[in-house]
Amino acid sequence: MTRILKIGPDHPQETILRDAVCILREGGVIAYPTETFYGLGVDAGNEQAIEKIFRIKGREFRNPIALIIGDEKPLKGLIDEITPAGLMLAGQFWPGPLTLVMKASERVSPRLTAGSGKVGIRVSSHPLAQALATAFGGAITATSANLSGGPECLDAAQVLEQLKGRIDAVLDGGATLGGRGSTFLDVTADAPVLLREGAVPEKLIRSYLEKR
Repeated sequence: MTRILKIGPDHPQETILRDAVCILREGGVIAYPTETFYGLGVDAGNEQAIEKIFRIKGREFRNPIALIIGDEKPLKGLIDEITPAGLMLAGQFWPGPLTLVMKASERVSPRLTAGSGKVGIRVSSHPLAQALATAFGGAITATSANLSGGPECLDAAQVLEQLKGRIDAVLDGGATLGGRGSTFLDVTADAPVLLREGAVPEKLIRSYLEKR
């Protein structure tokens, strides 16, 4: 059964987040809103929980899964290094829909990196996503909350249409903005490489880097 976790007069955010964090710590799967679409979150340090994501979505293991963190503090345990360009871009575009792909530390599951040795990470600008990751105190997965090949979800109702009974809970934060997903930028080398243009336009990133 999929629970609906929604903030309201009788359910303050603190209580809802506590319930959500408990589910994550127990290896559960939660759908939650981001600044673009709803994402699927599990404890990024729990291998069994990560495996659930692939089974739920019907996703191939060769596809990596990005992460969301509440602030930059957890980065140290997730990556081996960050280039100067990566550091500047994080400072400029985080929180926001820019996923920086960096060299993963040995602690990061190969399932998340698809064996590439690289992991995509961002700090979400959605207040509920950021609050969830902060309350959890570490990284959670950020793959879209849909079946592989299915439409991305803008609200809790759409998540339930595809994933009801497959996931443990939906953190209902209302409708998301949709549009384009997060931009993916590989910053493992001195010159960043665009992997996918999304909500943050490439020209905005290039303009910022040129000015710096």
